[in-house]
Amino acid sequence: MQAAVFRRHGGPEVLEWGQVDTPAAGPDEVRVRVRAAGVQPIDCAVRAGFTPVWLMSTLPAVPGNEFAGVVDQIGAGVAGVTVGDEVLGFGFMNAAAEFVVVPADQVTAKPAGMAWEVAGGFSGAAQTAHIALELIRPVTGETLIVHGAAGAVGAVAVQLAVDAGARVVGTASTANHDYLRSLGAVPVDYRQGLAEQLRTLLPDGADAVLDGAGGAALDLSLDLCADRSRILTLVEHDRAAELGIRTTENLRSADRLAALAARHAAGDLRFLIRRTYPMAEAADAHREVETGHGRGKVVLVA
Repeated sequence: MQAAVFRRHGGPEVLEWGQVDTPAAGPDEVRVRVRAAGVQPIDCAVRAGFTPVWLMSTLPAVPGNEFAGVVDQIGAGVAGVTVGDEVLGFGFMNAAAEFVVVPADQVTAKPAGMAWEVAGGFSGAAQTAHIALELIRPVTGETLIVHGAAGAVGAVAVQLAVDAGARVVGTASTANHDYLRSLGAVPVDYRQGLAEQLRTLLPDGADAVLDGAGGAALDLSLDLCADRSRILTLVEHDRAAELGIRTTENLRSADRLAALAARHAAGDLRFLIRRTYPMAEAADAHREVETGHGRGKVVLVA
């Protein structure tokens, strides 16, 4: 099959649209013909040489941890999924390809009205945001700061926290402030005296922080939120333990994904696609994601 494959670690230029072995579904697994696959910062990091503890990767390798497509093969013991089902799902690598194989309990039915590009990029952002808020627990009457609020994870987190009754302050560039207001957040420009703005807006500090920016934004958050167990970073994993703050745990599940997809289908959860790229242009998609800027999700489409 064809896949966005890297045969050595490095910049986006190491990605090529090349041939790799076509996988087959084993026991309790399904194979999906991929229609769309999201691009996440972790994909770029692994391509560059980062090896998280949960990933034992060898080269050549195919990035991509989320996807949507049509089931075309099922393994022995699979129940509740049949050939021809339209699904969205998640895994560890291998999604930026014509086919992906995952355990059957890592896919769920795609809502009929969900566009393929939304379905392909939905799992990572939606589940990450949901898990993060489950861990730091913003509730009615509390204030949550979301750094990087206009990105895919941040925007979902804003909506979920607002629905929970929290006041949400979101940092983003001014170009994204109207978007954040439409989601229910109070926007703050991260490039214009962020510390002064947040301290003026939040004289009593914040109850919880979701950090999607790292660096100075995280350092400031340590001063604004007294309870470090309610600060969660999506980017500063190497510093989390010494700082006593949280990172997301691998609590992804098909049930969680199905519930979030149902909220989107009902119109209760907006999900913005920033840009789509053909699978063969995965290198360009990685370049865009690595800028660290932009509104919404970057997705590869078949």
